[in-house]
Amino acid sequence: MSAQGTDGAAGAYDTRQVSRVQLEGRDRAPARAMLKAIGFTDDDLRRPIVGVAHSWIETMPCNWNQRKLAQQVKEGVRRAGGTPMELNTVAISDGVTMGTEGMKASLISRDLIADSIELVARGHMFDALVVIVGCDKTIPAGAMALLRLNIPGVILYSGSIQPGRYKERSGLTIIEVFEAVGAHAAGKMDDETLKGIEDNACPGAGACAGQYTANTMAMAMEFMGLSPLGFNSVPAIDQRKDQIGERTGELVMDVLRRGLRPRDIADRRSFENAIAGVVASGGSTNAVLHLLAMAHEAGVRLSIDDFDTISAATPLICDLKPGGRYVAVDLDHAGGTPLVAKRLIDGGKIDGAALTVTGKTLGAEAASAQETPGQPVVTSMEEPIKPTGGLVILNGNIAPEGSVIKVAGYDKRYHQGPARVFEREEDAMRAVTGGQIKPNDVIVIRYEGPRGGPGMREMLSVTGAVQGSGLGDSVVLLTDGRFSGGTHGFMIAHIAPEAALGGPIAAVREGDIITIDIEKRLIEADVTDAEIKQRMTSWKEPAPHYTNGVFAKYMALVSSASRGAITQPNLHSVHASVAE
Repeated sequence: MSAQGTDGAAGAYDTRQVSRVQLEGRDRAPARAMLKAIGFTDDDLRRPIVGVAHSWIETMPCNWNQRKLAQQVKEGVRRAGGTPMELNTVAISDGVTMGTEGMKASLISRDLIADSIELVARGHMFDALVVIVGCDKTIPAGAMALLRLNIPGVILYSGSIQPGRYKERSGLTIIEVFEAVGAHAAGKMDDETLKGIEDNACPGAGACAGQYTANTMAMAMEFMGLSPLGFNSVPAIDQRKDQIGERTGELVMDVLRRGLRPRDIADRRSFENAIAGVVASGGSTNAVLHLLAMAHEAGVRLSIDDFDTISAATPLICDLKPGGRYVAVDLDHAGGTPLVAKRLIDGGKIDGAALTVTGKTLGAEAASAQETPGQPVVTSMEEPIKPTGGLVILNGNIAPEGSVIKVAGYDKRYHQGPARVFEREEDAMRAVTGGQIKPNDVIVIRYEGPRGGPGMREMLSVTGAVQGSGLGDSVVLLTDGRFSGGTHGFMIAHIAPEAALGGPIAAVREGDIITIDIEKRLIEADVTDAEIKQRMTSWKEPAPHYTNGVFAKYMALVSSASRGAITQPNLHSVHASVAE
């Protein structure tokens, strides 16, 4: 990187090498005139231009503090010699849309958000970028955009919500509300208690409180080095967050001057560190999809089987919900993500030599971790909660490309029972709340995959209802859709190939005996390969649910869950070959 610097010194990194094309010289007077209309000065436009992206939206608490946080980031950018330009994109709340047709928009939003940030950054030729992320899909989306652009940048998580409290119940999260619905439907909870939990579970701004998808991916960004270690684990409404916002603005200017790019950081080693952080903390199954998608953008070879390999070698050391007792705020009080990183580095489970956005190694950053004496959230490596991590990849005759189960907080290792087959989530939900599901059943929900849904809906309404009804220990659910990071129990997701592509899950019939064996990494129906092939001779690809608009575009572009449900052109041949 030997471009001319802003001070004219040869050999320095040119901090304006992108924006000067759009803003410098006689011919660019019209561009400058447009920007002067909204308050930018000549001095502003002579400085490096830094995009400050966020997804503030009035549909959820998760991103509610982002406009305020963006102002702190912008102040830091200005103080460090840059000119910030704020931009806003969309977000879909999983918690609000869960269990409805609206939930199909959630995963689709990941790629749309990445596209929109990329588009604005390319169109307006930013020199650097800060992406403020919050709700689940915004985090991988922000990272995907940054990795595509490969301009100096920083990811900043806007923070977790505080836990709620209702009467004697403390540590409430949105998951307790979903499970309360199931308990109420089963006659185990009265109206007053359900309303009380509903009114008090979410007390303010911030993303869902447990080690669900948002906090999982926020931790992964730190372990990858795209976020400074310790910045993301500070809660949304904590007064330290404003200071972190300003420091992030200052940091991005330092990153720009050093010419450090995202793909300099995001190598194979950093992805392995991120996976180790996910499995050691009992994190979300959605991390599999998102890290695969990010690796694609970074040009890093990563497969679904890598998650199983790393999980098998990494102990579970965080006692976090949904499998454990504590929430993200408790982790922050205990010592935050630096403490988790230090444990894993000292135990030889992650590579402390990996580079981070600060310019220091992950090990150097983790060395300053401060553990609160007597904290119960993060265990020692010598006495972990479990000797292996929280995610397992299963394969078998109904999931030849793989599937994902989260085993954190769950000791069950084997199940065999009859399939109860449903073609959509709503039908399964009615069966659960209507008392039609019995102990030992295996609920199969299909045609909810990336293409079939479309959008691979999360099944938290159903899994929460199963838990709340008291069937959590005796019933299994498997799907080609997704689960929430808050899902817990013997639940298998991301079955691939999906039913809509002619995957063998489409051949499962009511009453088939399904076996799940964690030790053998096996998921299979008691049906021969010949019988599956025979059943599939009468299979026809279902008519699309949408024939125009963004959902139809997504169906035409989306890949298998085993590849991260990435979107890319010319996938029709892939669909055809799988169906055959």
